Amino acid sequence: MRLRSLLATTLTLGAALVLAAPAPAQPAAPGGQAPTPAALPGTEAMAAHRAAYRLSFDRARDNADIARAEGVMLFEVLDACDGWASRQRLTMRLQDRDGQTVETASDYSTWESKDGRRLRYSLTQMTGGAVSNRITGEATLQPDGTGSARYEQPRPSQEALPAGTLLPMAHTIRAIAAARAGERILNAPLMDGTSDDGAQESTTVLSAWRREAEASPRFPLLASQESGRMRIAFFGKDNNGGGASSPDYEVGLRYYANGVADELNMDFGEFAVNGRLETLDALPGGC
Repeated sequence: MRLRSLLATTLTLGAALVLAAPAPAQPAAPGGQAPTPAALPGTEAMAAHRAAYRLSFDRARDNADIARAEGVMLFEVLDACDGWASRQRLTMRLQDRDGQTVETASDYSTWESKDGRRLRYSLTQMTGGAVSNRITGEATLQPDGTGSARYEQPRPSQEALPAGTLLPMAHTIRAIAAARAGERILNAPLMDGTSDDGAQESTTVLSAWRREAEASPRFPLLASQESGRMRIAFFGKDNNGGGASSPDYEVGLRYYANGVADELNMDFGEFAVNGRLETLDALPGGC
């Protein structure tokens, strides 16, 4: 069993058909310095925030060893002026059908440039208190989404990224924009650094966008925010989403227009958990 961290997508979630169109050329900055790349359209709507989720058991497959699962997930995204810095910490206690328990944890952090072209990533996974997996590296993209992911851990390596690849925050922005535009299906490779073999193919099913905001939201940060539900399936390289192939991992969620997610359902294959937003706070940041 392999527990992936979420993102991207989160809460980046976790994807879109193509990258946003490249910005027009800008004049050179004073002193000959290169101009700051333009942020992706929709970036200004994203809210820096800290969210805590309570994870509860949803279901398990009939032949699965997992009988129960519960845990917590802490997620924060900071506006770092020219980029987004995010961190996600997940702890889960699993119980098998014989009553034995094991605790798994992951600590996942990224920095993503606001133009959607660069990503630094670090993921540490632990099982029973011991490190079971560690991934670190950096990815860069060209305007058409092609690029490369260079890994430092678990071993030095490099993976080519196909055209149309999206990074986590760019994925969130494009998914929300597509839902608001009334689109129903998005397909794109997603490079989030949770796998050591490059980008994963993803398929996003979008439900109708709610154009009427909630009258009395639970959290002030969600006041006057439209929202929509979506479900994102991730496929490995040997399982590219064609035909009746089953995804490696799926996440359903409700996204608000400012990038906050709630009402999560994380399906790891053998079992699934629900995630309820327990606390939500706005964070300072920006230039």
